[in-house]
Amino acid sequence: MVHAFDVRASTRYLPMAPQKVRLVLDLIRGLHVDQALQVLEFNTKAAAEPLGKLLRSAIANAEQNYGMNRDQLYLAQAYADEGPTRRWRRFGARLRFKPILKRQSHVTMVLRERAGASASE
Repeated sequence: MVHAFDVRASTRYLPMAPQKVRLVLDLIRGLHVDQALQVLEFNTKAAAEPLGKLLRSAIANAEQNYGMNRDQLYLAQAYADEGPTRRWRRFGARLRFKPILKRQSHVTMVLRERAGASASE
């Protein structure tokens, strides 16, 4: 049995809340990479654009560095962890202030080749 490589690509300090990024990641997890790119292209969420850029980078890494076939690649894992939170404040009435939390995300995508197709070649 041929051991499949995992191609990992990540972006750090993405200026979006991880909860919002996870909503988009749930749509593309487990899909073929071309299908995932189409879903991200037509998604209206703000997280779709940087996730599409990250996915294209992961595909390029798989093709150039590991010689994998793009037709066999799929998104095996995709997750968003919480990054550092920048605390900000907005002043309100009567010398009070209201805290604002600017959240950041660390996003990781893992690509794999389909096992059945590579074993038959």
